Amino acid sequence: MMLLIILVILLLVFLLQKYEKERSPAKESSHCVSRSLVPQSDNPYPLTSSSYQVKHQVFLSFRGEDVRLNFTSHLLKALKDTGINVFFDEETLERGKQLSQALSRAIAASNISIIILSLDYASSKSCLAELSDIMDYKRTQGHTVLPIFYHVDPSHVRNLGGSFKTSFDDHESKRLRQVQRWKAAFVEVGKLKGWHIEGGKFDRPETEYIKDIVEYVIKMLMSSKSRHVYEELVGIGYQKDAISRLIEQEGSRVIGLWGMGGIGKTTLADAVYKEMSPNFESCWFLQNVSEKIKKQGKESLRNDLLSKLLNEKDIRIDTPLIGYPYQERLNNKKVLVVLDDVSHQDQITIMGVRHFGDGSKIIVTSRDRKVLENGEADQIYEVKKLNEIDSLQLFSTCAFKQSNPDADFRDLSIRFVEYTQYNPLALKVLGSQLYKRSREYWKSEMDKLKEYGQPEISNILKRSFDGLDEQEKNIFLDIAIFLKGELKENVEKILSSCYNGAKSSIRNLIDKCLLDITPLPISLRDILEIRSKFPKRKAEEMLIASFPDRGALDDRRNSLLDEIPRCISMHDMLELMGKDIVHQESRAPGMRSRLWNPNEVKQVLKNNKGTEFIEGIKLDMSQIDKLRLCSSVFENMFNLKYIHFYFPPFIGKQRKKKLHVDQIGDVSLPDELRLLCWEYYPFRSLSSSFDPKNLVVLKLPHGDMEQLWNEDDHQDLINLRKIVLSNCKNLKKIPNLLGAINLEILCFNGCNSLVELPGFSDLASLKTLQLHGCYNLTKFPELPNDVSFLDLAETGIEEVPDSIEHIAGLETLLLAKSKINNVSCNISKLECLRYLDFSHCLVAEFPEILRRPELERAEGATYAFSLSLDFPLPDWRKVPVVHVPPKILKFKSLEYLKMDHCESLKLLSELPPYLRYLDAHGCKSLEKVSFTDRNQDQYELYSFYGKDEFFMIFSDCFSLNQVSIKNIEANAMQKIESLVKKWRCKYDYGPKSLFCCFPGSEISASKFEYQRMNSSLKLQITPNEFSGSRFLSFAICLVVDLKYCHKYNKDLRCICEYQLTAFDGCYEKFECEWGYKLDFELHRKYMGDHVLILFSDKMIKKDDDYVEASFEFYINKCYYKGDAEVDDIKVKKCGVHVYYVAENNKGPISPYTMQM
Repeated sequence: MMLLIILVILLLVFLLQKYEKERSPAKESSHCVSRSLVPQSDNPYPLTSSSYQVKHQVFLSFRGEDVRLNFTSHLLKALKDTGINVFFDEETLERGKQLSQALSRAIAASNISIIILSLDYASSKSCLAELSDIMDYKRTQGHTVLPIFYHVDPSHVRNLGGSFKTSFDDHESKRLRQVQRWKAAFVEVGKLKGWHIEGGKFDRPETEYIKDIVEYVIKMLMSSKSRHVYEELVGIGYQKDAISRLIEQEGSRVIGLWGMGGIGKTTLADAVYKEMSPNFESCWFLQNVSEKIKKQGKESLRNDLLSKLLNEKDIRIDTPLIGYPYQERLNNKKVLVVLDDVSHQDQITIMGVRHFGDGSKIIVTSRDRKVLENGEADQIYEVKKLNEIDSLQLFSTCAFKQSNPDADFRDLSIRFVEYTQYNPLALKVLGSQLYKRSREYWKSEMDKLKEYGQPEISNILKRSFDGLDEQEKNIFLDIAIFLKGELKENVEKILSSCYNGAKSSIRNLIDKCLLDITPLPISLRDILEIRSKFPKRKAEEMLIASFPDRGALDDRRNSLLDEIPRCISMHDMLELMGKDIVHQESRAPGMRSRLWNPNEVKQVLKNNKGTEFIEGIKLDMSQIDKLRLCSSVFENMFNLKYIHFYFPPFIGKQRKKKLHVDQIGDVSLPDELRLLCWEYYPFRSLSSSFDPKNLVVLKLPHGDMEQLWNEDDHQDLINLRKIVLSNCKNLKKIPNLLGAINLEILCFNGCNSLVELPGFSDLASLKTLQLHGCYNLTKFPELPNDVSFLDLAETGIEEVPDSIEHIAGLETLLLAKSKINNVSCNISKLECLRYLDFSHCLVAEFPEILRRPELERAEGATYAFSLSLDFPLPDWRKVPVVHVPPKILKFKSLEYLKMDHCESLKLLSELPPYLRYLDAHGCKSLEKVSFTDRNQDQYELYSFYGKDEFFMIFSDCFSLNQVSIKNIEANAMQKIESLVKKWRCKYDYGPKSLFCCFPGSEISASKFEYQRMNSSLKLQITPNEFSGSRFLSFAICLVVDLKYCHKYNKDLRCICEYQLTAFDGCYEKFECEWGYKLDFELHRKYMGDHVLILFSDKMIKKDDDYVEASFEFYINKCYYKGDAEVDDIKVKKCGVHVYYVAENNKGPISPYTMQM
């Protein structure tokens, strides 16, 4: 019985303790009321899982007996009346013991602590304990503390004087161990800036102090909230800062945020608004302007805005203009206003922004750039998508409620992120939809998205489409289904043949973020072809010396980048939205305007279900089996404008004929065709009934074509711009193309049955002719003067005739592996020639190419002239020794020189000092190499595509004499010094590197003062003698045995790991890598020791009082042939040269110590 009583007592004690513990938190939570002082926007960026939940905005510390019923109660009421959540303890707290856990937690969970230091504050042990905790949080957590010196002298607080001395003496007399901690906290709070309320008839009323305190607290809370929240929004910080800088610029009044739907415009505007609003008299965030105007009208919405800004209820202005007295009242207000999601410039004007006072800022978000421009935005900021890492983190916070995806879902997470193309709204929607779903569900959802898209996202994006006119809608759908990824120039020409004013419509679609313009990924051959289409520039324009400042150089670089070919692109989700719009036109595929689904296209073609509604068909033939067509398959599609039957790239063995015919000569084609692209075209010619008057592009690669049409048929080809019949093995003849006055590109690569060509001299617009692999062609073609790109590689042509001089616009001539054995000296008259390739030809003598007069006048011009002389010499002794004429090589503009395996070449003289690519591998007879130094100080490097990468390859040139070796070394060091100078000046960005290779086993002692055998080296850094800071730059020299290079399968990779050590023993480690692609098509083999000179901008580091540098070099076995292991290439010797680069000097560069 006694045991039972004891158990009951223990249970009651336990329950009582539990009740006491729960009582204080409940009391705290009762103070949690108002949340936010500004309107919240729909936010695609959720907080990360580490967000700290603040329970109180203000913690109020005071001595109850002094001020509870007067000042403190008035301050508390004023704070609460503004919606601020205040922790206010209503008990006396005079326990004489340590601060309760409840109060300690309340302090930690508050943004700001206000301490009312009254006359008897220090007499309370609980107040001092509270104060000590507050000051501890200030020191450790950056907690904000605001002291109010109420009827006390602040100097008495920080010096422990007056009545406070008496209080602390009393505490010390009781030998309380906390006294020293209390005293330190009291002194510290006395040094803080706060409010001194003296009282008396000469002081301000306490109500004014309270008003000041409340306003200051609101300002601090707004700033704190903005920093706290938006630091944790994924990937938003740098864009918010960029917009804030625009707003702070003088003269920036209206700032536009432009971007596609869901990209984060509203979120960014909200972030900036919350951070900057404390600096303005009145603020308002007006969301969804377009939608609200539709519901309530422009004037009504404007009245709401003015009521908020002027703090007046029920303002009613029913006229379009704002009149007296509201104009004058607005003129006196410095306001911050956000107009979110504006779709027309009138929506900006009607809000009266012109009447806002000096210093006012208006942020406008829109999907349409033209709206912002016409709305007189002073600055327009294009909101960027997230990067890959931030996108994955944002997706993970929604899909897993953590910063990173679960390991089992990482691969699928990456696929979803790539699908969204880093759009924040799409990341949030998809992530939330997939939360707590199985892996099977994720896979199923991904398969569905590929075909149909996500409805919630599509509905948001479709708002932009709904605002288009009919022509813009059609152009958008044409591009989404048929022309996405094509060159902008080609798309404009095709669409201009279908719609009047197509270029203007395309521009509008770009402004509305429904289309984008992006660089086209291209190969070297494509670069040569496309660059040759642009107008030539005066050589003087290209001189770096003509750019007196960084801004001018940036403008020049931007103009060059404008010449890089651009393509029309579109977000994948917009493409899916477009396809969904077409899909909803009809349940029957034959009744829709555009077809692209392989099964639906097959159904229409197989069953001859085409109708007049079909305007275009696109078919990925890798997705279907063989299909037989009838001759009337297109007869009912008389509005058909696009036929695009294709195989995707890299399809391999699946690339074969899929569409077959039953003994019919041709197929009837509609005359409305603009684009006819049909790989493996199964007919012998185009239909005799087809009128190509509207045709813009004709591409029939790998087809069964024998001829395009009968020679006697006169065709209207006025709109034709491009013909591609590559690899049509049966094509024997090309018809007369006299009517094709706008034809720009002809491509017959791989047509090895082609034996003759018509005259092309009347095709005034022709720019490109490609006949690569037409080895039965023996006659040089007749061409118009403005052809710029001519590919005759692997043809049977034996002679470059005298008439070559008439092709004045020729910039690129490719004759590799052709039968050329004679070249007319008139080739020297081609003033625009940039790239010339005679590789694998049997040219015994090469004519002299004279310097162009304008280049004589303009030293340093950067016209890109390239020369390749690559001779296949089975018995090189029978071929005369070739001396490349010096006047060819004096070109300052020469950029690409490829002469490998010219085994009879003995001399390369007066090479341009800044030649970018020089390959003379295997020139076994080469003895002399020299570089011109004429006016080299006037010649500065210019980076095309932002790159400064130099290659100098003299591997296996074992006949080089010592003077030539020194010339090569000196030129390499000269280039390194120029790269360092360019890096120092910061006038051109992008990678900067040099890779130089030549035979040898010695490192120049005059150029590399630090040397050592084997692969490691340590050196002492010279003390800094400059007045300011400096940089260290390292040039590297290695001796390696390259005889095993042929076993490597890809790149020759040289790696340098280095460590910089400071005086105090602290050190930093770095790594740099160089790669040189090995050319195995020429079966290169390297013999014996070679010297490598290497440099990279990664070898430039700021000198943080370093005293020592150590290096380790190796060439690893990352790639190798066969199954057998291949050892790393051994580094036999290493050398380093140090450039000391002063940061604050603009003087010239010394070869060894760079005074910058």
